[in-house]
Amino acid sequence: MDEATDALLRLVLAGGGIAARRALLETHGGATAALAAGAHAWRAAGLGPEQVATLRRPDPAALARGHAWLQAAGHHLVGWTDPDYPPLLRRGANPPVALFVAGEPARLWHPHLAVVGSRAASAGGLDNARAFAGALAAAGFGVASGMAAGIDTAAHEAALAAGGLTVAVLGTGPDVPYPRANRALHARIADTGAVVSEYPPGTRALKEYFPNRNRILAGLSLGTLVVEAALRSGALITARQAADAGREVFAIPGSIHNPVARGCHRLLREGAALVEDAGEVIAALAPLAGELGDALRARLGGTTVPPVAAGSAAVPDLPAPDHQRLWKALGHDPTGMDQLAERTGLTPAELSSMLLLMELEGRVVHAHGRYSRKR
Repeated sequence: MDEATDALLRLVLAGGGIAARRALLETHGGATAALAAGAHAWRAAGLGPEQVATLRRPDPAALARGHAWLQAAGHHLVGWTDPDYPPLLRRGANPPVALFVAGEPARLWHPHLAVVGSRAASAGGLDNARAFAGALAAAGFGVASGMAAGIDTAAHEAALAAGGLTVAVLGTGPDVPYPRANRALHARIADTGAVVSEYPPGTRALKEYFPNRNRILAGLSLGTLVVEAALRSGALITARQAADAGREVFAIPGSIHNPVARGCHRLLREGAALVEDAGEVIAALAPLAGELGDALRARLGGTTVPPVAAGSAAVPDLPAPDHQRLWKALGHDPTGMDQLAERTGLTPAELSSMLLLMELEGRVVHAHGRYSRKR
């Protein structure tokens, strides 16, 4: 593990107020310098006595768990000053110091809709979650949810079945599936999308962690769709956090006799958009997705991907040699990341960012972890 990642992990394990640790990172330009600055600088940034003490002497067991998890393939820690920190989340409420990510971090730049709802969903609610999530995934949007039972699980599974992207935001450590019944789903999402948590490996489920999870889910997404929700539910917390962050909020109406429809009806009275079809959500989010494409172009140095007529085999006029190599390596048959890396000599992280931009430009399609030129 490199020095910067180790320093960032120690800052995460310090716990306590998030704003002070973000300020410390900003002041010193990164985790390594922030950790080396010493106790006086830590206190000046606003860290309390307990945080300072933990930075000096982190819990050895927690540090060892973090090191072990991060050394596994596909595991990352993305910090506040990292250029790959998701731009939408950066503009959300109280963004975390860092994210533990199982999967490719660049996937968090993808345009997502948060699909949330009751754990005790009705049969009709589960059908709606599957229909909306499947249609969104087929249209190229990512589906983000909290991997809880009920609506969350149905949304994740439908996105996977459609060959699309899904992101799970956890209220536990990134290595702790919750509920346990979703262990296999956790592994599938990590393989093809991303599992995300601000909590270090080994963190077990506690009630107070889930509202924090919901703010990340809302912050990563262009909008939030509430499928079913009771009047007191985590789904309503996510929706309100989305609204507070200036994001779109959608709700599906239900029967007046269904107790898990009452939360949706309250949201509708408060100004959420009533939706009956996934196409309505897609139409509302499409312009916002373009803004993410612009942000990704800036991240990749201003590279643009001009459109090519359908059926053309010509290589587009891409200014970067890396993009030229990637376009030549892509075929019309789905190709996995490992094979693209072998053909181009580029790293999976480099490829993922470029492929995401090509997806946003409508040039590349992604299904079941494989990529191909869009016909």
